[in-house]
Amino acid sequence: MTFNPEKLSAFPTSPGVYLMKNKEGKVLYVGKANNLKQRVKQYFATHGDGRKIVPYLTSQVEEIDIILVTSEKEALLLENNLIKKHQPKYNALLKDDKSYFSLAINHKHQWPMVRVVRYKGKPPRNQLYFGPYTKGHAAKQTLNLLRRLFPLRQCSDHELASRTRPCILYDIKKCVAPCVNKCTKEEYDTLVSQVIHFLKGHDSVIVKELKKEMAEASKKQNFEKADLILKTIHAIEATIETQHVEEALSGDYDVLGIYREADEVMLTQMVYREGKLIDSYNHPFSHNAQNDNELLVSFLMQHYVDKESLPKKILLPMLLPETQTLSALLNIRLSYPKSPTLTHMAENNARANFNREKEAKDLTERVLIEMEEKCHLTNYPERIECFDNSNISGSEPVSGMVVYTKGARDRQHYRKYRIREAGPSDDYGALKEVLSRRFKTTTTLPDLIIIDGGKGHLNLAKKVLSDNNISTVDLIAVAKEEHKHTKGMTAERVFLLDHDEPLTLKPNSPLLFFLQQVRDEAHRFAITFQKARRKKQLFASALDEISGIGPVKKKRLLQHFGSFKRILEASPEDLLAVKGITQADVKRLKEWKKGKL
Repeated sequence: MTFNPEKLSAFPTSPGVYLMKNKEGKVLYVGKANNLKQRVKQYFATHGDGRKIVPYLTSQVEEIDIILVTSEKEALLLENNLIKKHQPKYNALLKDDKSYFSLAINHKHQWPMVRVVRYKGKPPRNQLYFGPYTKGHAAKQTLNLLRRLFPLRQCSDHELASRTRPCILYDIKKCVAPCVNKCTKEEYDTLVSQVIHFLKGHDSVIVKELKKEMAEASKKQNFEKADLILKTIHAIEATIETQHVEEALSGDYDVLGIYREADEVMLTQMVYREGKLIDSYNHPFSHNAQNDNELLVSFLMQHYVDKESLPKKILLPMLLPETQTLSALLNIRLSYPKSPTLTHMAENNARANFNREKEAKDLTERVLIEMEEKCHLTNYPERIECFDNSNISGSEPVSGMVVYTKGARDRQHYRKYRIREAGPSDDYGALKEVLSRRFKTTTTLPDLIIIDGGKGHLNLAKKVLSDNNISTVDLIAVAKEEHKHTKGMTAERVFLLDHDEPLTLKPNSPLLFFLQQVRDEAHRFAITFQKARRKKQLFASALDEISGIGPVKKKRLLQHFGSFKRILEASPEDLLAVKGITQADVKRLKEWKKGKL
């Protein structure tokens, strides 16, 4: 039974937060209002409030909880916390489980360095982070640029402590060699400061400092140093010209733009530092029941609270009633510009990216429909699972399962399998074992299973499903054509149940490309797992060569240090900290390492 709007007569007119729940008690939507009674009534009004998604939302609502607050500030904070806690389907939610790449500087170290790191949610403390970058390639490009401009160390802490002479990077002017005191602490800290300014977009500050430093070097007739500084200045100025778009405004600010079609929304965030456009991020939201004002407030609260390197100002595409309260909470000036040139540009970017994503989704949907037709499937293949086995010379056999949902990789549902029963080179036995384990106890069934193999693999998979009383899942197998002696191009063969001959697809077929993509992803996933298992086994085998290190000590060492490499790099004190390790064991480890080098 859906929510009875007559209950709203008992709702207070006070400010607060409301939680809409379905019959299972799951929170579908969280909102805030200065007048709870008036705001919630709008959802159930006969004429509605104009949003197409609202009738669909209210048809699922069975209960509405309310929490009263004393101020708009409290309502904003509570709404934000409840959205993060319950992750409602119809609210805009910035996912915390996404992996981000950033550039990190361990600025508290005596000799800091810059490196690319990857993390989920909030980054760890005790380092400075710049980013995030949505792709690792962009972060690595920036790191390479920094290494060309600023010769900070690139070696590990262990290498830094153990060097007695500079490495080749010092000879080619890519490092100032703090490891052997080729630079002073003050000189190194100046470089670190310049890197931080550069990453914050303060290019003019760096150039000004470098010109001053160049003048001092010339005055002291240190012309080689002055020439190096001049080259760095030219490189930075060239970078500014090629990477930044000049704008009329100055200072550090972000510009937000929104484009919407029904409950699908794209929010674009354009990042300006020192008046230059340095980056742009797109945030898509689906099944969103918030209006544009509510979505903007949610985004601001989720994206700008407790973040480093905040802009001083944010230009909004519309006026918000909560502007003053939000500005105080975020400690950022929020404004709707009189001349909306920049916000219009952000909105145009949001529209363009929305249409691009929509086109990609439409193409994927067409491919899945084509697969349903050409492969004679009984289900639309919304969830696809693909299996592949991997072993090298029969050792460490494993299998991997990759999952595609609505045509996109669904990594959270990937699974790894160690082969326990099948023989080392028994591909059929491994497939039977993995499928049996996958479907022995499960409530989630795929629409389609893709097997990397031929007709025999397909028939085996059919029998396993039948033995587990599963008859609603479609099956196909994808195999490469046997290589020709002429080394010509190979084609894919798609085997179908109840069809004697394999399906042939045109070389430029989008369906063929998609099947290859899924099969290759399964192969990559399985072989990566197999290599990791083999590497771990090799490390364990290496410890077997050292007398006095038995199974118990070997296990403790690997658990403590994580890898054989770290065991060899560990200091005697760290090794002795492991339970059961003696001075004699440490001596044997060092002697073994010396004999292998």
